[in-house]
Amino acid sequence: MDLSFTLRFRPPYPSLSRRKLDSPIIHPLKRFLPSFYRPETNPNAKPFPMSSRTRHSTVVTAKLNKPIDDVSEELNMIASQNLDHAPARRRVRSAFIQVQQQLDHPLFKMTPPGKTYEWYERNSRGLEIFCKRWIPEPGVRMKGAVFFSHGYGDTCTFFFEGIAKRIVASGYGVYALDHPGFGLSEGLHGYIPSFDELADNVIELFTKIKGRPELRGLPCFLLGQSMGGAVALKVHLKEPRAWDGIILVAPMCRIAADVQPPAPVLKALILLSKVMPKAKLLPQKDLAALCFRDLKKRKMADYNVVCYNDQMRLKTAVELLNATKDIEKQVEKVSSPLLILHGAADKVTDPLVSQFLYQKASSKDKTLKLYEGAYHSILEGEPDTKIFAIFDDIIAWLDSRCSAK
Repeated sequence: MDLSFTLRFRPPYPSLSRRKLDSPIIHPLKRFLPSFYRPETNPNAKPFPMSSRTRHSTVVTAKLNKPIDDVSEELNMIASQNLDHAPARRRVRSAFIQVQQQLDHPLFKMTPPGKTYEWYERNSRGLEIFCKRWIPEPGVRMKGAVFFSHGYGDTCTFFFEGIAKRIVASGYGVYALDHPGFGLSEGLHGYIPSFDELADNVIELFTKIKGRPELRGLPCFLLGQSMGGAVALKVHLKEPRAWDGIILVAPMCRIAADVQPPAPVLKALILLSKVMPKAKLLPQKDLAALCFRDLKKRKMADYNVVCYNDQMRLKTAVELLNATKDIEKQVEKVSSPLLILHGAADKVTDPLVSQFLYQKASSKDKTLKLYEGAYHSILEGEPDTKIFAIFDDIIAWLDSRCSAK
């Protein structure tokens, strides 16, 4: 019998704030570091122009590693183009929308509830950021809003489309963006020049969205997945009282001691990242086998055509290392109502780290759920019954905190 393990701590009063691997527990960066031991999508729309500086940058190009099964040669050619810059990623996404929606996955089978909108916001750094919202049908009272921060290499499109629709079906609005350099947002693909800037971008744009009329007076929650969980924690640490709660799915928030590189190697990595920050020198594994327990769903990961699956860039690796160190130092300052969800068999991010976060966070309202046998992508890659059970846990947690408002 597949059971989830739950740890909870609740005060008597409501919150005041509105593979074969060497170790069974692997930090997300171990797979990269060396081992030591739609606006409505219009397919005819012209792509956004690139600046002359962007066109002439010298970087290693990203490309599809293998052909996608069951799609035409033409679509495979489209998917294999250089995706370093946003216009190409947007064209590829437009070409694959219909194919993605026809996949035999429970997230794509759900009848779309409510209304969906896509648009681009230009942030204070001049980058066009892809944003999306899913809201209930007119006349349906919205209980609250969930704001999503995606993981490394990922996007708020594809699998998250189905995740958002399931949350909307329970009476919540869902708002999301693609981080700079990922998905449909501008920025060099897979490149994180500053992790703090990722958090600042989330604060800037989500603060603007929270001012929309439909959200006035409603509780708002952050949902962060994997690296997006680290972003969510950084956002909370910067603005401790800005959110009514945080949901973390397999969060990346601490480096296990057995996977930290030796100090001399780390110094060399940092030095190289200053000389050639965009270079892609760190090895990359095929993560589908580590993320998706269900074999049928694992094959569908190939259809996430705007996902960054190339070697990690040097500066990106250093920024992720520094971000997790910073979060670990400040973990006791985490005070928001907290729901932490993690697959107990996750070999991409460390479920013991989620236990560390749960134990050290100063939150008076915190819940940890570990799902026996589950891998990293618990919302997308588990058997259907497990996925539905995890969604039930999320909705129950949201409902209990919105009913008290």
